[in-house]
Amino acid sequence: GVEQVEDMLDEAADHPAGPGEAASARRRKGHRRKKAARGDRAAAQRDPHHAGNGAAPEDPDATLDSPYRVPAVPPEFRFWTQFQSHEPEFDYLKSMEIEEKINQIRWCRRVNGAHRLLSTNDKTIKLWRVAERQVTAICEFASDAIRINHNHTRPTTADVATAVPALTNGKLAGAAASGLLHVPKFQKRGTAITATSRRVFGNAHAYHINSLSINSDDETFLSADDLRINLWNIDVAGVGFNTLDIKPENMEDLAEVITAAEFHPTHCHLFVYSTSRGAVKMCDMRDSAICNGWVREFEQMEDSGDTQSFFSEIIASISDVKFSPCGRYIATRDYTTLRIWDLKMEREPVLTIPVHDSLRSRLCDFYENDCIFDKFECAFSADSGSIVTGSYNALLQSYSTVDGSRAAVETSVDYVPGATGR
Repeated sequence: GVEQVEDMLDEAADHPAGPGEAASARRRKGHRRKKAARGDRAAAQRDPHHAGNGAAPEDPDATLDSPYRVPAVPPEFRFWTQFQSHEPEFDYLKSMEIEEKINQIRWCRRVNGAHRLLSTNDKTIKLWRVAERQVTAICEFASDAIRINHNHTRPTTADVATAVPALTNGKLAGAAASGLLHVPKFQKRGTAITATSRRVFGNAHAYHINSLSINSDDETFLSADDLRINLWNIDVAGVGFNTLDIKPENMEDLAEVITAAEFHPTHCHLFVYSTSRGAVKMCDMRDSAICNGWVREFEQMEDSGDTQSFFSEIIASISDVKFSPCGRYIATRDYTTLRIWDLKMEREPVLTIPVHDSLRSRLCDFYENDCIFDKFECAFSADSGSIVTGSYNALLQSYSTVDGSRAAVETSVDYVPGATGR
């Protein structure tokens, strides 16, 4: 019945009886076109291969399952600005130098069109505001514009004496209208980029800070060192809450340290942290504000036997952990392997990618020159279809999260004109 009615409406639209009917027909046809477009968009969300109106299906390589979706116009990144975030410091209580080296940078939500970011060295976290502002300059001064008439003759002492009381009595408009005074004029001279330190979060970590993570509520963030995770409010400097502390009463009983921490992308009460033993633990702050335990633990059990070696515990230490944008998966990176875990399956990872598997035969050499302690990070793409991680020889390794296929991208550090350093 519905199809017959639509056929009748189509026939009536194609053969209107008069001017009024023609206008009504055009409105009906426009309404049906909009309805069909909405139906096509809904079908495309359910099925990526759907192409409405009888069109050919889209390229299957452009679906979410495709690991390497190349944009039509590759993005181009150019130098914008730079600023000094931290300065070298000295801790007189511990007789220890604090380097200015930046350990982590995290972007915050933009406010009033300005960029905001958190940066940290080993001890101190800073919130920065980076924005462009208009630069103006005075192109005409009031003292030069005081004149006796419109012929621009040089003012006398009496003219100046007449203009000054007009300013002090609030008669600026009358003075300007009488030709005795011109208000200074400003002229735009371009834009300038300024970086301003808004807040400083310090004196809360006894060990080196290794992680920063912004919460999904855009109001709090966490910072982690080897034994402690603190929770901060972005708008309140100097006041942090210790939500996790794994320091034992006797330091000889210490079995593992925290290597990285990350908030869930959508649930503000969940966060994970990784350890030097190769485990990832998820905590829920709804159970307790002080997370003495965990709700889930993800750990790859090593096979017993000949695979165990002196270096097994070193290379098992996780250097980075990241949530996927959808929040269902987490990625962990140790020295040789990249693993992807499903939050609903703790037994084993859903995908294991050998990044540096070819280096296992040279672990002894890397141990002697301390390369075995190098840290590598990882990150998901926006559609969770691929994951990227670092490697040696200036290579970025990109892998598909579906089948683990790889693509290598070479990076370089070029000199930036007008910037100090490389």
